Amino acid sequence: MCGIAGFFHTKRDYLKEKDYFSSILNTMRESIKHRGNDENGTFLSSHCGLAHARLSIIDLQTGSQPMIRMESGNTCAIVHNGEIYNMQELKEELQKKGVSFSTTSDTEILLAGYMTEGPSFVEKLNGIFAFVIYDEQKNTLFLFRDRLGVKPLFFMMYEDTFLFASELKGLFAYPGNTPVIDKNSMCEIFALGPAKTYGKGVFKNTKEVLAGTFLSISEAGIKEHTYWKLHSAPHEDTFEETIEKTAFLIQDAVKKQLLSDVPVCTFLSGGIDSSLVTSISAWELKKKGIPLSTYSFDYKDNSVYFKSNSFQPSEDRPFVEKMVEYCDTKHTFLECDNDDLIANLYRTVDARDLPCMADVESSLLYFCKQVVKQHKVALTGECADEIFGGYPWFHKKECFEARCFPWTMNMTPRKLLLKDDVLFELPLEEYAMNAYEATIAETPLLNGESYEEKRRREIAYLNLKWFMVTLLDRMDRTSMSCGLEARVPFADHRIVEYVWNVPWDMKCPNGLVKGLLRYASTGYLPDSVLYRKKSPYPKTYNPEYEKILGKMLLEVLEDTSSPLTAYVDKEKVRSFLKTPSDYGTPFYGQLMAAPQLLAYLLQVNYWLKKYGC
Repeated sequence: MCGIAGFFHTKRDYLKEKDYFSSILNTMRESIKHRGNDENGTFLSSHCGLAHARLSIIDLQTGSQPMIRMESGNTCAIVHNGEIYNMQELKEELQKKGVSFSTTSDTEILLAGYMTEGPSFVEKLNGIFAFVIYDEQKNTLFLFRDRLGVKPLFFMMYEDTFLFASELKGLFAYPGNTPVIDKNSMCEIFALGPAKTYGKGVFKNTKEVLAGTFLSISEAGIKEHTYWKLHSAPHEDTFEETIEKTAFLIQDAVKKQLLSDVPVCTFLSGGIDSSLVTSISAWELKKKGIPLSTYSFDYKDNSVYFKSNSFQPSEDRPFVEKMVEYCDTKHTFLECDNDDLIANLYRTVDARDLPCMADVESSLLYFCKQVVKQHKVALTGECADEIFGGYPWFHKKECFEARCFPWTMNMTPRKLLLKDDVLFELPLEEYAMNAYEATIAETPLLNGESYEEKRRREIAYLNLKWFMVTLLDRMDRTSMSCGLEARVPFADHRIVEYVWNVPWDMKCPNGLVKGLLRYASTGYLPDSVLYRKKSPYPKTYNPEYEKILGKMLLEVLEDTSSPLTAYVDKEKVRSFLKTPSDYGTPFYGQLMAAPQLLAYLLQVNYWLKKYGC
């Protein structure tokens, strides 16, 4: 993985002020250098500047970027963040057309593919990617993003200059371009956060290349091109055929994503998703005589304070131990404590450039820092719940019937601590409802389906476009802030396309949650793990953590210079802190309850202060 950034103007000649604009490129690259500290480079032409910070995973010796290619009198340059897992097949196709290569990197394949077949070459890619190509002959800049939005790519117009970057901070590294937080920004934060509307960057005028699209920027303006989207169609495979095809797709995705010139590890929680990825990886590497390293995450003394509930019915460690023995992996148990959570709470805001998932995110950042000491590439079990229907809101009647985001069934917790005048000024419920309805309206439906199947498609689509993307953003920013590449085999678009049209009675046969995935995993997992009830990413249950957060938040609100005082009512907070926390009613998803609400508000204050508002 890497970080990319740059600027483009169809008429301005940057070479007339080469030193000045070269220094700007260096500043933009410096802002995202955490995404890749192995190498860096810049490219400057008359109308375009590209910057790259490289994390070397494939072709360690000759894969430097920006990469430039000249053919038939035309020059094209590329910067790329991501991995192309079918690179060898694509390379062989291009070689049959007479294309020659001087490196073994997937980046050169992207550039050669574009110059041979045009921007439609993106449709052939299997991978996670965000890349930018400048075509000198056409004086056109192209921005490409993978089908599910695993890799980030932001852009904006600043005055008459087009800017892009892997992270929002890269845009604001351009001279004079200061971030602006407006009313819509605060609606995003309080009505939707830690999620955000896809396509938006929250800050005024900032946007994000939509998943499955590419942009072309030229004298004709900015044009958006959709190259991939989900289509609904009748599912014609038998249940047995469906299990077989699902198993093949998952195994093939994991095998493809083991592609690396450096050692690979996996995150192992003991749940079915990460366990399946681990098991397939372990068997594949064992064929080559390579042991697999695995990592699990938990909190110090959580076994003492753990409280079983409907969201987290069991602890992970016993199941992790079973998988370590089953797969014979080199395992490391990682733990963090309250000090680690607090120390990384604001660092996650620096990584995301936005308030995020509080300690759910700060803990992952801490863990990634530990993993990267030994490994640069990790495979994870992210995205399976969204694809196979693992979350409670796929199954609960009240979630099924609610006309709202099912992971935020009640807006009351979001409004509980806000000032009355803020609630009057910010139309939070209306903003959230408009975002929800816009996604429902674009859900690809199938004529003739029952109301139940139609609604399940809507819930699945909401998950793919919102909840899954929030978790993918969390994984990308926390891992890349440490220089760790996290891969997500379940986010292979072939899996998503196929399972999208599988009817519910096959996804959840006889009421078995994620039954299709479980049957497709047979032979790779012990039964105790295969049929374990879902338990999400762990969080701390240490009561001292909430006390620390409450004290910190009151201290912030006592300081009249704190920007949060304009939004949060101090007396409401005091009353809130006197009430026992209810860990069973999260304000977002399954994990973010009372302690996480306090931590989120602390992040909001830090974010507002950092960006000068």
